Amino acid sequence: MTDAPVRVVVADDQAAIRTGLVLILGSAPGIEVVAEAADGLGAVAEAVRLRPDVVLMDIRMPGIDGIEATRRLVGDGVCDVLVLTTFDLDDYIDDALAAGAAGFLLKTVEAPALIAAVRSVARGDGVLAPEVTRRVLARLPAPTAPAPAQVPGLDELTAREREILGCLGEGLSNAEIAARLVITEATTKTHVSRVLTKLGLRSRVQAAIAARSAGLAG
Repeated sequence: MTDAPVRVVVADDQAAIRTGLVLILGSAPGIEVVAEAADGLGAVAEAVRLRPDVVLMDIRMPGIDGIEATRRLVGDGVCDVLVLTTFDLDDYIDDALAAGAAGFLLKTVEAPALIAAVRSVARGDGVLAPEVTRRVLARLPAPTAPAPAQVPGLDELTAREREILGCLGEGLSNAEIAARLVITEATTKTHVSRVLTKLGLRSRVQAAIAARSAGLAG
């Protein structure tokens, strides 16, 4: 029996870009583009209707933007969202993080990296373009003065869950966490889910930032 394809909704208000993304993803084995949307409301409507695994979401769109659309979809538990962004929009990156985006890609992303990122998010892993990662981490508190009190719920984590959170702070995937801690990927996914729940976070990207703020990242 073959694995079910990763079902994706592509949302971008620029038709040429949207068409290109659809062509790239539609040609990848194991990925199915189930709908397109030209604005935030359309992205939300299609995602609610079709329940895809991932919405590939542009930020700047008419009506409600990609950030508000992400907030609605993640907040309602509809699906994971992978945001498309540009290099110089730090404020948008911060807002999308708060909205619960599972990851960020630049619009200049190469096709293989785009395909890999969509598959990664569908597996439950977070994705950050290297350029975006550097900009996000550059704004975090210096790790020399850990402040666990800044992360509500941290004291509720078990020792293992704190290890998991530290691994998330290093940007490790579920497979990499499993290998480091000598546990299965299924167990890793369970731990990650519990960490997010206890800390009141929407994504592993938010968890990574919390881990670094608390001085838990290696």
